[in-house]
Amino acid sequence: MSLSTADVKRIAHLARIEVSDQEAEATLQKLTGILGLIEQMQAVDTAGISPMSHSQDVTQRLREDIVTKTNQRDEFQKNAPAIGNGSDEPAVEHGLYLVPKVIE
Repeated sequence: MSLSTADVKRIAHLARIEVSDQEAEATLQKLTGILGLIEQMQAVDTAGISPMSHSQDVTQRLREDIVTKTNQRDEFQKNAPAIGNGSDEPAVEHGLYLVPKVIE
């Protein structure tokens, strides 16, 4: 695939990048090199080679999926601030913290 300076300028315009003639020429050379490298890589015969996610055959150590912490919601809600109005009860209702109304 070959590009021209006009192609580079059009791509720069689409990307909203201002490019001078010298910058377009330098970019064209770099893009041509990159596209040439891609063509070389695509020319390599990879038939019979299985895809791999890592160059070494490694696996992760996994642990058993078991619950290690207990539900402590009731203990945490005992620390909720008091409702106020002379009451010492925590500001909790149906397992949820009560907060002041912010939006009317």
